[in-house]
Amino acid sequence: MKKYFLVFIACISVFAMKGQNIYMTSGGKASFFSATPVEDIDAHSSSLNCILNTATNDVVYSVLMTSFKFVKPLMQEHFNEKYVESDKYPKAVFKGKINEKIDYTKDGTYDITATGNLEVHGVAKPYTEKGKLTIKDGVISIEGSFDVKLVDHKIEVPTLVATNIAETINIKHAATLAVFKKK
Repeated sequence: MKKYFLVFIACISVFAMKGQNIYMTSGGKASFFSATPVEDIDAHSSSLNCILNTATNDVVYSVLMTSFKFVKPLMQEHFNEKYVESDKYPKAVFKGKINEKIDYTKDGTYDITATGNLEVHGVAKPYTEKGKLTIKDGVISIEGSFDVKLVDHKIEVPTLVATNIAETINIKHAATLAVFKKK
């Protein structure tokens, strides 16, 4: 975990050295939902890291897989041990770019799309996600939602429980970002 925190800090340092406007948080929210006729699976994390470079529109999200909490402890155990193999693949990372031009000096709410690669379970795939970006008094909030097919990230579901887990999982995220201030 320490290793990934250091990588996150290194990304911030690289952005900051270029003198660009960097916004960040380490307390964003991420969730996923699987709906089947047999069972719904709902998990939440309050440890989403996000960095936004307003000069380039580059955005990076990172979340530790073990930070997701489930209603049933056994679901959490199976998720980490059998499906996403958190010991081998400890985090999910989205690296991309917001496609729209945003005037970050003006308050407002903007419909956005971000295009980039999502790496989960050691497999990176391209995604374009839709979301909203809100600017209010110098604070930036981003929220979005997109669907991920388990097969695209080589996450295998045993036949015995295949009716309990959806083939496509809905991912949601929300983060309120503040200006990164170099000390």
